[in-house]
Amino acid sequence: MVLSTANLTVDMDIDTKQQFINDIIAECKSVLEENPGNRCAKYCLEYLNSEEGKNLDSKDVVTFYKCIKTGLENPDSSLGCYAMTPLDYSKFGGFFDKVIRDYHGDESGDKKHITDWNVDDAVDYDVKKLGQDELSMRVRVGRNLIGFNLPGEMDKDERIKFEQKMLPAFDQLMEKYGGKIHSLTPDFGDIGANPNLISKEEYQKLVDAHVMFKDMDADPYLKSAGISSDWPYGRGCWQSQDKMRIIWFGEEDQLRIMCMKKGSNLLEVFANLNEMLSTVESIDGIEFARDDNYGYVTSCPSNLGTGMRASVHVKIPNLTADGTDKKAKEVCKPLGLSVRGTGGEHTPIGADGTVDISPSSRLFIKEKEIIGKLYEGIEKLMAIENA
Repeated sequence: MVLSTANLTVDMDIDTKQQFINDIIAECKSVLEENPGNRCAKYCLEYLNSEEGKNLDSKDVVTFYKCIKTGLENPDSSLGCYAMTPLDYSKFGGFFDKVIRDYHGDESGDKKHITDWNVDDAVDYDVKKLGQDELSMRVRVGRNLIGFNLPGEMDKDERIKFEQKMLPAFDQLMEKYGGKIHSLTPDFGDIGANPNLISKEEYQKLVDAHVMFKDMDADPYLKSAGISSDWPYGRGCWQSQDKMRIIWFGEEDQLRIMCMKKGSNLLEVFANLNEMLSTVESIDGIEFARDDNYGYVTSCPSNLGTGMRASVHVKIPNLTADGTDKKAKEVCKPLGLSVRGTGGEHTPIGADGTVDISPSSRLFIKEKEIIGKLYEGIEKLMAIENA
């Protein structure tokens, strides 16, 4: 069934609104028949039959549908929903709270996220103690600014406006770290030419070097959510002179802020990221959106809380002897670790058995605990690899 959205407007009458809600309910039931793990459909069904769901006005129904659209159009989704504004997590709390606590494993139903970067001075996370040499380390966080819609709800003008909002921030970062802005925005509309515009060839080189993100419009999940709309307007990145600091703008979140480093002490890259975040948020007019229960707001509920992914590349030739990461994933899952290829999700492992590992948790965990879990995970993984 394909939902008809021809009459879906913020001023639709009561009968039209109710018919559309009935159509959503029918679609959720259809999705769940073959995809019972689709959280979006499961909890949408409950929500629209609740008092909160029944009392949505026409405008809220339109926004709520945008939040769940990707889960209905892509039934194989395990989450299947994105927030359109920072306030959606509270506005549609009866839906999002159940999705979030199910996905993040909060059976108590009452956890609140706590932000804490302060690692004890006595802690030593140097992997040389584990027999490891230098590792390729990367830590990134997703952030969104107060005063803007999240990417799924942005139109072309707002995407351009957001990029321009960040230009003074990038200027200050360049005073401290050097570097350059690489923008894909063809023009700034009435304001004129984009001085940071790069060519298609330059863009492809940055993608190949894992500095820039790929064309989002090719991703059906992001496309359904509206996140890839107006490509390539409002998309680009800043990279520091030493190539170790990058900020993406206009991806799944308004900002993806990351630091990389080759070394053995996990705390070094962690400290670098914290310093850069402090620099960004100290700039006048820049304030990251937060939620009282879920910490830093991100488009996808999977990234709420810390918004952090901390990863390292490790060689595990014994666990990847068959040329795949299947055995590594089996071993890493009980350790709370995710395994990816060296180029990111859905990419192959290295020819020498190198994989990318990171703690799975994002929400209801402190930033300092993520780094601790990464070190602990490396320690346990290497013990199994060398057994």
